Amino acid sequence: MTMAELRVLVVDDDFRVANLHAGIVSALPGFTVGATAHTLAAAREALAAAQFDLALVDVYLPDGSGIDLVRELRCEAMMLTAAETVRAALSAGALAYLVKPFDHTALASRLAGYAPAAGRGLAT
Repeated sequence: MTMAELRVLVVDDDFRVANLHAGIVSALPGFTVGATAHTLAAAREALAAAQFDLALVDVYLPDGSGIDLVRELRCEAMMLTAAETVRAALSAGALAYLVKPFDHTALASRLAGYAPAAGRGLAT
């Protein structure tokens, strides 16, 4: 039996990249994709409609900055970005970042490390 899965919001303007990240999240035990958004507005709609434990957020979105979104979140965030904006992301409240392009195992490793820290890993 497992504890409640960590609900993840995936935010990336490129639908292929968002789908790739969502696939990595879905493949990990203890995680589920609650929503995928390709714009800041869509991410805000998803956040208004449901609760999330973690958001995977790109910096550059067509209608604004993912860093601004991180400042608004009531959940934790990881920045997944090709942009060199690490300091801004961390000061906005992101607990981690990955610079694109990155190997899918890097994201899987970060997510696996996050689950125990969030206290919501698999129950024994």
